[in-house]
This record gives sequence, structure tokens and C-alpha cells, in this order.
Amino acid sequence: MATISLCMIVKNEEKVLARCLDSVKPAVDEIVILDTGSTDATKDVAARYTDRIYDFPWVDDFSAARNASFAKASMTFTMWLDADDVLLPEDLEALIQLKSQLDTLDADVIMLPYHTGVDETGAPSCRFFRERLLRTGIPLTWKGRVHEAIQHQGRFLRLEKPAITHRSIKTVYTDRNLRIYQAQAAAGEPFSPRDSFYYGRELYYHKRYQEAIKVLEDFLRSGRGWVENNVEACKILSYCYEGLEDDMGAFGALTSSFFFTPPRAELCCELGRLFMKLRLYPNAIFWYELALTCSPADREGAFMNRDCYGYLPCIQLCVCYDALGDHKTAEAYNRRAGGYKSTAAYQHNLAYFAELARHQAKSPCI
Repeated sequence: MATISLCMIVKNEEKVLARCLDSVKPAVDEIVILDTGSTDATKDVAARYTDRIYDFPWVDDFSAARNASFAKASMTFTMWLDADDVLLPEDLEALIQLKSQLDTLDADVIMLPYHTGVDETGAPSCRFFRERLLRTGIPLTWKGRVHEAIQHQGRFLRLEKPAITHRSIKTVYTDRNLRIYQAQAAAGEPFSPRDSFYYGRELYYHKRYQEAIKVLEDFLRSGRGWVENNVEACKILSYCYEGLEDDMGAFGALTSSFFFTPPRAELCCELGRLFMKLRLYPNAIFWYELALTCSPADREGAFMNRDCYGYLPCIQLCVCYDALGDHKTAEAYNRRAGGYKSTAAYQHNLAYFAELARHQAKSPCI
């Protein structure tokens, strides 16, 4: 049967590392930890799970650390996680089952879903696929100082299970990534298209909107970006323009995504949100109703928000039609939203429409 090396890079993760390792340990045969300079008890925590703990000097390059960790793997497959990732119990069982089948699969690289957000019910709301299990020894390398990615030429297989769930406890987004990109630029190191995309996103995160717009627009005009990064760049551009109070610019950025892909529900919902903000409800209705006709593209590797394909447009259409005085259609969309999931907003609207019906029943005929 196949064996698995879990290879991780960590720094100051004492609060979450045990949670991560507990969630995956029954499925792996080896745990390799590269510590890039912890000043807390991270290595003490790691020592409870493995004696393969190595110090790696931090050089502002996540790929360098990832490549060094992968070089330590000795099992037939190599897996990676971040310290704030976990496998839910059902996903651990699915990984154990997958492990028993790895030797029979015609694949060197297994891509698995990565759940990076949850809704108020705890259900995954945002996901995309990452290369998660790789046959040890195939030619591959991690690339990118930040937001690193694997480059390989292996045969790959995309599976729906198991999923990896990201559960960060961090409350502050630091400027570490932005500083690394700035140092890369200052050193004259070339930026890959992926680097340019993520550099623009980091600038947006730090509200440097004008700089982000320039980087992202140059990235899009280069014609060298991955389609999914192109689409996401259009969305981030729209946020930058909104940050500058340029709603027409935001509209143009969102619709420019249609140059790269047919309308997707995520972008349609952003357009609906923009018009709701402007109280142009008929315009918002158009985009939210279009969102309901879209099919998910996550099998192509897209950054997918499940709510945009059902619940979100329905609950927002409820608000739009109610604002226009069409309470019957509004209530119908609220009930449709509830068919996707029962949220506080859905329950609030149920009470609102019940009260509205009682009030109308008491009103005299005119």
C-alpha cells in the first residue's frame, strides 16, 4: 500500500499545530516539520508527533522552504498542509480510503478541494482545488516567494474527497507578503504573471488602491495570466475602484471579466451588490437573476463561492423586490433562499412577511 510523508513549514504556530497534526496523523506514515524561526513553543508541540524537525533559515521565500521540506520526504507520496489547516473527521476517513487506492490510480498528482471559508451554518462557502498529494520523486518545484505554487509535469487527478479545511485564528493581516514583493521588485527580480496578480492583491489588502489598479491592469493587459487569476483580478480591481468611490470604474472592472470567461455567478453577484448599493434595484435584479442561471466552474480550478449559485442571489432578490414594493415576489425568493439553507436573514424575512400579511389582513378594503 502507498505511504505518505506529511511535509510542513511552520513558524510560531504553537496555538494551531497540534490541532492540525491530530486531524491528519492517523493517515500519514511520516511527519516532516521545517521550522523557519519560531520564537514560541512550536517545535515543542511538533516533537510530540515526530522527531523529524529541522531548522530552516528564513529567506523571505516560501517556495525555498517548501522545496526543502519536500526534499526530506521518504514515503511514496508527499502531502503538504499549513499549520492552520485541518481534516474534518469525514475527510480523514476519506484520506485513509484514498491512501489504500493510491497505488492503483493512474496519477502522480492528486488535486483536492481546499475549503477556505465557511458560512454561519458552518458549511463550506468558498473553495478551490490545490495539488495536495504528489508522488515522491517526480520532477516538481515550488515557485514564488509568496503564494507559492507547484510546477510539475505529472499526471494529475482531481477528486472531490477528501477536502482540506482552512481554519485560521489570526485576526490581523500583516504586511509580510507585501514587504516580500516590494523587496523582490527593489532587487530587480522578475515577476511571474502569478506574482503580479498576488502583488496587486496585496496592495489592495493594504488599501493602496491606485498602485493596485496599475499592477492589476498591467497584469491583465499582459495576456499571460491564468484565466482564474484574470477573473479574480477583475473582481479585486472593482474593489479598488469602489475604494476610490468610482462606481463606474468598478462596474467596468467587473464586466471586463467577461473577456476571459462567460458570466459567472460570483461576478454577477458582485454586480448585483454594486447596484444594490446604488439603490438601482432593477439593475441589481438583472444580475442576481442571471447568477441563478450560471453553473459552477470549480472543476476548472476556479475560486468558487457556493452561495453565489443559489442562496445569495435569492436572498438579495428578496430584498430588491421588497424595495420595489413587490412583496409577493420578494417572499417567493426568500422561501427559495431558505431551500438552500436556513439563515438568520431567512428567518428574519419569514417573520417580516408574516407580520406584513397580518397587517394587510387587518387593513380595510379600498
